[in-house]
Amino acid sequence: MKLPSLRLPSRVGWRDHVVGAGLALVYVAWLLAGARSLGFPRDEGVYFAAGSSYFRWWHALFERGREMLQPGAIDAAFSVNSEHPPLMKTLFGASEWLLHEKWHVFADASTAFRLPGMLTAGLAIWVTYLFGARAWSRRAGVVAAILFALMPRVFFNAHLACFDVPITAMWTLCVYVHWRAQEKRTWGWAIALGVTYGLCLATKHNAWFLPAVLVPHALFVQRHEIWRALRAGRVSIPASIVTMFTVGPLVLYALWPRLWNDAIGGLQFWAKFMLNHEYYNIEFLGKNYFGPPSPKGYLPVMVLATVPTITILLFLAGAIDRLGVGVRRMRAWTLHLVHRDPHGISNRARSAGDPPRDPLETDLLLALAFCVAIGPFFLSKTPIFGGTKHWMPAYPVLALLAGRGFDLVASAMHRALPSLDDAKRQLAETVLFGCVLVAPLAETAHSHPFGLSAYVPLVGGTAGGADMGLNRQFWGFTTQTAAEEYLNPRAPRGATVFVDDTTWTAWSHMQEEGRVRGDLRVVGAPAEAMLSLVQHELHMNEVDYDIWIADGSDAPVYVVTHDDVPIVSIYGRR
Repeated sequence: MKLPSLRLPSRVGWRDHVVGAGLALVYVAWLLAGARSLGFPRDEGVYFAAGSSYFRWWHALFERGREMLQPGAIDAAFSVNSEHPPLMKTLFGASEWLLHEKWHVFADASTAFRLPGMLTAGLAIWVTYLFGARAWSRRAGVVAAILFALMPRVFFNAHLACFDVPITAMWTLCVYVHWRAQEKRTWGWAIALGVTYGLCLATKHNAWFLPAVLVPHALFVQRHEIWRALRAGRVSIPASIVTMFTVGPLVLYALWPRLWNDAIGGLQFWAKFMLNHEYYNIEFLGKNYFGPPSPKGYLPVMVLATVPTITILLFLAGAIDRLGVGVRRMRAWTLHLVHRDPHGISNRARSAGDPPRDPLETDLLLALAFCVAIGPFFLSKTPIFGGTKHWMPAYPVLALLAGRGFDLVASAMHRALPSLDDAKRQLAETVLFGCVLVAPLAETAHSHPFGLSAYVPLVGGTAGGADMGLNRQFWGFTTQTAAEEYLNPRAPRGATVFVDDTTWTAWSHMQEEGRVRGDLRVVGAPAEAMLSLVQHELHMNEVDYDIWIADGSDAPVYVVTHDDVPIVSIYGRR
């Protein structure tokens, strides 16, 4: 009996959403499995509090109505972390209230707070797969989605109740919906883009840069229609641009009650804060940066040092391929212009060497999405305190081009092995697939829970990154590992602890969830502490000196390490 075929139909459709959702769910499950082993960065404590405040206001609005619309009630709820838009914080609070407090799905409140961020990581994977499948092939889409997921810094940030992975997902979704809107040219897709862009605006300020991607692309794709309209005395604006600048701001306004009483003032405060953002310390090549000018080599070095090398190589293969196609298209277009007669009719026949026309100009869209996402980080005044997280919206595009690169390598392999039958060709491609993914998988799994300390083998791993003077960590999240390895089993009863870069809010959350012993008391200076922690960063050297003076010794009682690199040193009063 002939078995039914498991092949997907040639046309990308609903089954591909099942594939994308499956990849997303596997990744979210992996994130949930490791959530408790990752401590709380400084920002998470702020976003936990803001999320609870925002959601409780919405909950009270439905219960008490007009009373909650008073300016005082809105300001009281939304003044917490008012410098960032509300979407993700509201979802953090809703998830915690529903899944921890009400339905008890999660024993830890932090896991419930973090779940929406994890789900956006799954969304980014889902959309990346769909984009790759439609643009090139399902093979390219699967590889792109997995290679994006298997970036150690993406994996680290995907655990957190923060905004960096959510804006990456929203940025990618906006670009994808815009691409589909250029194909369909319907008001439904145009409105979908407006709504998506509004959600993007309500996630993080990176959304301000998206018009620099979508507007020139839409104008170029629809250039012929626009030109014909102008010649007829009309102005034709792509519907997607109209909805982006009308529906998008309306969605932001609806989701951010802080704007309801003073929209102009609220937007001005947001813009002023982001355009004049304070600098934080970051180490790069052995030098501490705490203000402009930022090093122009920071982004390329950090990408090479943190993104798995096989992903970079496949990205280069895919990018060079698409660049070659672009050059050939420009050449064909130039020849077309040269051979036009005075009436504008081309006398040149299309040659076999001309690349196929792409009415959606996918290469241009991806190039704009990539360059606009990374462009600000070559400016000397752009703060670099966030490591790699601030340019993360470029990574799905990087992964998409890596998926295209895999397509090229697989095709070259098949051409080199023409004698293989279908079964053996499929086996060879499966082996190639495994060879490409095994290193990123190993690197990503090994990085946890020290995701900001881990570097790829190209620079010597964690030890190589430390030797190069690359930042070892920030935000103070590694205190939990110090507690698991030393404080919980060995600290004296009721000991006072100086926790250095860890906020007291994060410490309180760890104690509430039983990650740190409840009898340990945090203090504000090494001179007051029985035990003192130092999270190793270059600018923390002065803390080491303070502890040595207070303790009368420069020898730690314990050192938390990753691949033998010191991450946290613990000193004890002798």
